[in-house]
Amino acid sequence: MPDAVVIGAGPNGLVAANLLADAGWSVEVLEAQAQPGGAVRSDRGVLPGYVHDVFSAFYPLAAASPVLAALDLGREGLRWSHAPSVLAHPLPDGRCAVLERGPADTARSLDAFAAGDGEAWTRLCGVWQRLGPDIVDALFTPFPPVRAAARLGLRVRAAGGLRLARMMTLPVRRLGEEEFAGEGGRLLLAGNALHADLAPEAAGSGGYGWLMSMLGQHVGFPVPVGGASALPDALVARLRRLGGTVRCGQEVVEVVVRGGRAVAVRTAGGESVPARRAVLADVSAPALYGRLVDARHLPSQLLAGLRRFQWDFATFKLDWALDRPVPWTARGAVSAGTVHLADGVDGLTRFAAHLATGHVPEEPFVLFGQMTTADAGRSPPGTESAWAYTHVPHVVRGDAGDAGITGAWDRREQEAMADRVEAQVERYAPGFRAAIRARRVLAPPTLETLDANLHGGAINGGTAAMHQQLVFRPVPGTGRPETPVRGLYLASASAHPGGGVHGAPGANAARAALRTWSPHALLTRAQRSLNRRGCRGS
Repeated sequence: MPDAVVIGAGPNGLVAANLLADAGWSVEVLEAQAQPGGAVRSDRGVLPGYVHDVFSAFYPLAAASPVLAALDLGREGLRWSHAPSVLAHPLPDGRCAVLERGPADTARSLDAFAAGDGEAWTRLCGVWQRLGPDIVDALFTPFPPVRAAARLGLRVRAAGGLRLARMMTLPVRRLGEEEFAGEGGRLLLAGNALHADLAPEAAGSGGYGWLMSMLGQHVGFPVPVGGASALPDALVARLRRLGGTVRCGQEVVEVVVRGGRAVAVRTAGGESVPARRAVLADVSAPALYGRLVDARHLPSQLLAGLRRFQWDFATFKLDWALDRPVPWTARGAVSAGTVHLADGVDGLTRFAAHLATGHVPEEPFVLFGQMTTADAGRSPPGTESAWAYTHVPHVVRGDAGDAGITGAWDRREQEAMADRVEAQVERYAPGFRAAIRARRVLAPPTLETLDANLHGGAINGGTAAMHQQLVFRPVPGTGRPETPVRGLYLASASAHPGGGVHGAPGANAARAALRTWSPHALLTRAQRSLNRRGCRGS
């Protein structure tokens, strides 16, 4: 019998398993899919000779994560690669905002939009240099992050605390307007905010856009050499070296609860896998509380809160095997690993408005990845392994375009949406379509089939909006990995601090389980038990 059973071999589940194994626990990880990785996987399924990342691709949060750094995955062979430029946002007229590897180079790019905007960017970088490490520590530790918050509070006060707090709550449109005279800096902030489901007018989108922009500036948007699967492969290798087990093709359908405590899990094949100490679930909150745990074991307040749980946007993704580099009109986009495609901040607002009203956007905001540019081994010399994704509503009420997309996502609708995305790329790179040798379409239902955590193609485990973060994640009153069932811990992106590949939800869950079984905690529970027995005997 293992000490712990981990449900799901995504990055969070594998991080949790590794930390438990480091503490001497025996660990068994059960994964429904045929290979580990969750939404961090790569394959050669588009065209022989081309490596494509099936889901996520660039990992600034992984590069900044103290959780992953502490695991020393380089020992397991994990290596990182960077594109010459981090990110580009071209405009149809050929101008291009470029997030370069050096702050001075980024500043020069922004000065081309408006004199003085480079200096404004340098000021924002200065704030990050003073506060960034403490912000990262506060972000990646369990809620509430008491020690990290105390350190951050001291630094924030010294740096003009109220001004920074205001900046973090601003909508990204307003932040861009206050900081930059031209479009370049505004585009970098707003495009990065849309990596989550935060519209340019949403409160807090400015803080998120600044955070992602500063991570890109200071750690880049790196990719694992050889494909995204290199990251979970390293986590699995480390775990197995420590004696842990990973079994794929084992879908968990129930968490077995006895006496208010999680004691085992049951698989779709009927196998019961007992857990001596803990069950950690790298699954979405709705899946854990709405399917795996019987409702009779959960408080009504939690179930009521779960009915208000909000998913992030649905996702539509494309992979391409190109026979040549992308023919960008804007030269600044040629060397960037990630390219944002939208006609200015107004274009981003129109895109977000269509999503908010349930309409498939006519001109989608496209996040485009040039993987061979970032990692030369992803495709043959002179070619490009490319991908793009955009967002669509979970419930489609109409199509802002003329293709009549209804959200059925049958073959016709998938092809129509793929053509729409390609038309958007073609606006910025005339001749792009002529370079396509093969393409793969991953509509929202397909993404969910490949990873059950991606409900309807939602990639962040729930909205990143302020009303479902911190103490409100996944439902009001939680914010921590502990659940109402003793010995059961939520270890997925549905838990604080949320989506992205950084391992923090898994690490938080593992540490919570270890605290429960620490000598001090065991002694305290034993003393309470004796006290209760004494009261009953008196």
